[in-house]
Amino acid sequence: MFSLTFDDITAIKLSLQVATSATLLALPLGYGAAYVLAFSNMRGKALLEGLINLPLVLPPVVIGYLLLLSFGKNGWLGAILGRIGINVIFTLKGAVIASAVVGFPLLVRSIRIGMESIDRHYMTASRTLGAGWWDTLFSITIPLSYKATLAGMTLMFARSLGEFGATIILAGNIPGVTQTIPLAIYQYTSTPGGDAMALNLCMVSIGLSFTVLLISEAANRAMGVSRAS
Repeated sequence: MFSLTFDDITAIKLSLQVATSATLLALPLGYGAAYVLAFSNMRGKALLEGLINLPLVLPPVVIGYLLLLSFGKNGWLGAILGRIGINVIFTLKGAVIASAVVGFPLLVRSIRIGMESIDRHYMTASRTLGAGWWDTLFSITIPLSYKATLAGMTLMFARSLGEFGATIILAGNIPGVTQTIPLAIYQYTSTPGGDAMALNLCMVSIGLSFTVLLISEAANRAMGVSRAS
């Protein structure tokens, strides 16, 4: 019988909170990185692209451990944040950071593909007519890459909902504090008789991810219709 405990509902809420926060946190930096990769001819571009895509090939546990070293009390980021009273380890902030790092390449790659599909003549014409960089960005680049941006945000949100390895290393598995859906499922599978509860959360996870994809597709179609009209 399908049933959820209070801790399960809390885990669902935390998952949605983490996924939303991670996506919004990564969006400005992801858009900037995609812009550089799509339009810049800077030296070291291949190296930058490799660094951005590195989380796609690294085991999430490795990413989590590197984040733990960076944000720990003896880490360079942890020491800086500690001076202003901010702690990341074993907090919800840690879960957000872990999800943002792991999902970041998906966001950048999708936006970059959208930007590279823009006809450069539009941007050239905009500059020729006297538009500045910011004017061109908001009148040409962003409107013509919005579908790719939405797709990237959707992929990152869905990826953040399922993030496990980096999160459990950096944020831990604390019920009601940092325990998201994947961590709760892991705990149930490690508990005798917890298979049914784990399956319930698996179904919730599948439902959430599928709903996100449907919303994204509906939004794309709606925007496409409004533009066509």
